[in-house]
Amino acid sequence: MKFKRKNRTRQSGFTMIEAIMVIVITGILSSMVAVFIKSSVDSYIDAEQRAELTEAADLALRRLSREIRLALPNSLRVTTVANVTYIEFIPTSDGGRYRDTGDGSAGGTVLDFVTAANKSFDVLGPVPTLATGGSGDFIIVYNLGQVPADAYGGGNRAQVSSVAGSTVTLASNPFPGPPALPSPNSRFQVVPFATRAVTYACPTTTAGLITKRWGYGFINPQQTPPAGGSTATVALNATCQVDYTQAALQRNGILYVRLNIINATSGETVSVFQQIHVDNAP
Repeated sequence: MKFKRKNRTRQSGFTMIEAIMVIVITGILSSMVAVFIKSSVDSYIDAEQRAELTEAADLALRRLSREIRLALPNSLRVTTVANVTYIEFIPTSDGGRYRDTGDGSAGGTVLDFVTAANKSFDVLGPVPTLATGGSGDFIIVYNLGQVPADAYGGGNRAQVSSVAGSTVTLASNPFPGPPALPSPNSRFQVVPFATRAVTYACPTTTAGLITKRWGYGFINPQQTPPAGGSTATVALNATCQVDYTQAALQRNGILYVRLNIINATSGETVSVFQQIHVDNAP
């Protein structure tokens, strides 16, 4: 009698040891790859954060620089109190030329530097856009930053009451002085009522907010910080070092500003330096 041999099906697959070896090798390879990738990712994130800090610092400095270049001559004041530097100035929006007695044209109205009761004058050339009435813009003539030709003190500052054609009427005429100081070139600057003086405040030692305040009026002597008006945040986690160089009655000055912005998470600091030219020719 013959017995038939049963065919046995051969089983195939991974053993437990092979599976563990695969897992271990995969883990080692993944760790090696992660090390290289992490370095690149960290470098990219650091570069992005550094770029954001640099952009924030550059934006704040460009904003300050642009406004100071449009500031009324001899209106820049820099004071440091309790580890905060205050940069104050009076921004201008426009300017023009007033009619004076030397123009040689009959029938016009001159800006009177003798009689305070005469409040009207003609503008020669294009008439700047002026807000009028109780919220009228201000006309400032020959600002030297010293009494009586000091816009903060008001000796050469008059508010616009109305405008008719090329004739501007003032609420009052402070220009007769004493002493009267007309502009050698018969020029005037316009300061918006809505803005008036502006102050930037920046901490010098401990990182904090850089703020801008405007619309609080004209305060003499300088008040630190000024009260009232509107405020806005210019930069976060920042410090600054400021120096203003100007000889008395010089036509040009230089404002040195070093702005440091700190990453609150990593502690990394980006520092941006700028020299701002200040035109003080009245």
